[in-house]
Amino acid sequence: MDQPSLSRKRLHELVEEVDKTQTLDEDAEELLMQLADDFIENVVTASCRLAKHRKSSTLELKDVQLHLEHSWNIWIPGFVNDDRKKPTNIPSTEAHRQRVNLIKRSKK
Repeated sequence: MDQPSLSRKRLHELVEEVDKTQTLDEDAEELLMQLADDFIENVVTASCRLAKHRKSSTLELKDVQLHLEHSWNIWIPGFVNDDRKKPTNIPSTEAHRQRVNLIKRSKK
């Protein structure tokens, strides 16, 4: 097997950052290391597919962002995806405005 994406030492450092009194048993350690490897492999593979779909041979941050946002609901702080379509406000109709005004008046 290749070298894991998350080393045992780094995993123990992460656990210590959360709670210095906690330790990991060997099964939990193996599971977390496998999950990290699987997650990274999944993100890289899907992001490369997105780059290829853009007809690019370079994996860019926007490819990774798009996959993380759409598949995992993970937003990377500090990296705003400007390519994302902004929601547009649909102008309200006159009938809608009249209903809203009627409701407001009935509450008074």
